[in-house]
Parts: sequence; structure tokens; C-alpha cells
Amino acid sequence: MRPTRITLPAALAAALGILFSCSSNPARVEFPTVELPDAELRVLFVGNSLTYSNELPQMVQTIAEAAGHSLAEAEVAFPNFSLEDHWNTGVESAIQSAAADVVVMQQGPSSLPENQTYLRVWTDTLSRAIRDAGGRPALFMVWPSHDRLDFMSDVRESYARAAEAVDGIFIPAGQSWVRAWEKDETLGLYDVDQFHPSDLGSAVAALTIFSVLFDEPVGALPGTLRPTTSGLPVIELGASAPVVYAAVDETVAEWARR
Repeated sequence: MRPTRITLPAALAAALGILFSCSSNPARVEFPTVELPDAELRVLFVGNSLTYSNELPQMVQTIAEAAGHSLAEAEVAFPNFSLEDHWNTGVESAIQSAAADVVVMQQGPSSLPENQTYLRVWTDTLSRAIRDAGGRPALFMVWPSHDRLDFMSDVRESYARAAEAVDGIFIPAGQSWVRAWEKDETLGLYDVDQFHPSDLGSAVAALTIFSVLFDEPVGALPGTLRPTTSGLPVIELGASAPVVYAAVDETVAEWARR
């Protein structure tokens, strides 16, 4: 089973960038049909660069396969997109065609009060379409930029409340970052821009997503995670594996809503 990755053609993606720079009301586009093969779990990711950085959806599939499961994934993710942007450009058609078991949604940190409301409103809108297509909504908690780390708890509460409001799944990836730093403050989870994740930061998030969706701890996994499907990334945690796995397992046990 090969991974499925849905992206817009480069010219169309560029056109969308122009539209977004000129207008707050993006035009609807024809999304490609999302086809997910049979698997133990079929997941559609809807988000922005915090989702597609370092091939996070493919990392989740690698972890699932290394743990003895099958997972089919697809993604609809573009730079700087909010859930409202996705809805206004026609993501409903991708949700319908994918008919995924779970749709994992993500936008920016959404820590400020007005942004928390905004996240809940658009989570509700997309969740209606997700349930109509036979799936369950999930919220992928991200993280603030490094200079706003004090707002991490606000990010967590924002995403947790949005998930709870739609009886959805809460995936506390950002909280796994916090727990990992409590164990080893030297872990480099941010990339050079101090907002996007490093490879390790994406791995911590992917492990959290896997653990929540499969209701399975990660502590017994090896330090190197190898997929059974060619073309997927190999995840090398090395000496950080024990710390990362403990952080994810503790976080999921404390904060996740399945």
C-alpha cells in the first residue's frame, strides 16, 4: 500500500497565493479527488505548513507501520491556511471524496480569545462535513512561536475546547513538546525560524498523533522507525528515543481525548 499525498498543482498553488495576497475572501477551487486505499485506519490531514513540514502525515504512517499497523493518509495543507480558508476554497469536496475514518484538522496556535472562538466556529463547520462523510473530527494541537512559549497552555485549551465542542478527538502534540522539554531542555524541537518544527519536533507530534488515533503507547518502539512501504521517511530518534517516548506516553495519558 503506497502513501497517498494530495497537493495542488504548482501553478494552482501559486495562483492561490496571489488570491490570498489580494483578498480575504479566497476563491473556491476544484480540489483533486482524494482516494484513500483500504487500511486499518484512513486519515485525512487538513492544515497548513505545521502539518506538511517534514512530511508529518507520512511520519505518522511510518510509525503505524513500524508498530505493525496499516494506515492510509492524505493531506490538504497550504501555507498560512486557517480552517476558514480551507472551507472557503472548497475543502468540503476533498472531505467527501476521502471518506476518511478520521480528519485531523490544524490551523495556527489560536491562543488569543478571539482566535479561540474562530477555531471553534470553523471546527464546527468542517466537523459537520466530516461526519456527513462518515468520519470523526480530530484537532491537532500545535504550538506557539518560541517567543510566545508562555502561551502554550492557552493553545492547549483552545484546541481541547474546540475538540470537545464537536465531540471530537484531541491530539495534544504541543503538550508533548512541553513534557519532552521538562525531561531534556536541550531537545531541538523548533526549526531555525523558531516556529516551524524541526525533524525531531515533527516526530514528537507524529508519535502523539499515532498514539491517540491507535490508542496505543509508543514506549516499546525502537529508536529507529522503519516503514514497510517504500518512499516513506525513516525516523531516527537515536539517544533521544527514551525521553521522547516517555514524554508522548505521559502526555497522551494525561491530556488526550480519544
